[in-house]
Amino acid sequence: MTTTAKSSRPKPTRPAPPPSPSAPEGPPVTVGDLLDRLGGIPARRVLLHPTPGTATEADLLKVLDGNERLCELVEGSLVEKPMGLEESMIAMLIGAEILMFAQRRRLGRISGGDGPYRLFGGLVRLPDVAYISYDRLPGRKLPKDPIPNLVPDLAVEVLSKSNTPKEMKRKLEEYFAAGVRLVWIIDPRKKTVRVHTAIDRSTLLREGETLDGGDVLPGFQLPLARIFEPEEEAR
Repeated sequence: MTTTAKSSRPKPTRPAPPPSPSAPEGPPVTVGDLLDRLGGIPARRVLLHPTPGTATEADLLKVLDGNERLCELVEGSLVEKPMGLEESMIAMLIGAEILMFAQRRRLGRISGGDGPYRLFGGLVRLPDVAYISYDRLPGRKLPKDPIPNLVPDLAVEVLSKSNTPKEMKRKLEEYFAAGVRLVWIIDPRKKTVRVHTAIDRSTLLREGETLDGGDVLPGFQLPLARIFEPEEEAR
C-alpha cells in the first residue's frame, strides 16, 4: 500500500500593509518630538500605558473593547480621539443620513467613530463616520477581523477643540495615500465643511449650502442647516 504525503506548501496569506508614508524616518527622541510628529497635539491625548512607541493593535483593541477611551494607533502610540457631545451628535446625524441613502440603494456599509481601519502597517485610524462601498469588501462581505485591512471610500472627521491643523493635514495625507476617495472635515464652531477630493484639492462649504456625495455617493445631498441647526429643521 502506498501513501501520499500532504503538501507542506504554506497557505497564502494576505500581505501586511506598508508603513505609513507620512511617518518621519526614525523614532522620536523626546516627548516633544513625538507630540510634534503627531501634529502638535496636547500631551494629555497620548496614553502613557503602554509606553508611547511600544503600543500594538492588541493594546488598541484592549482599550476599545473596554470602552475606556476612543484611541487611534499612530507610530506605536495610543492617541485619544477627542469628541464632545456636539461633535458626537453631528457625526451621528451625518452617519444616519448616509446610512439611509446607502441602504436604500444597496451601495455599501457605514461605520461610526469606534470603527478602526488599518490604513497602513502600524497605523489605525477611527474616522468619526466612514462609508465603504460593497465593491471594496471581499465577496461584498465584511471581514470578521476586528481591525481589517480595509480602506473606506469616504472618511468624515468632526473637529474638536484639541485637533490641530497639522494633525488634520497628516490625517488627510494618510487617508488619500491609503486610497480614500473623499474626506469631509466638519467644523462645528465655524459651521463649515471642507470637502477634499484629493490632498491638494478641496472646496469650503458654508451655511446655506448643500453637501453632496460627488462621485463616491452620486445623488446624495445634505443641507448644512440640517447638520448645524437641526432644531430649526425640526420646527
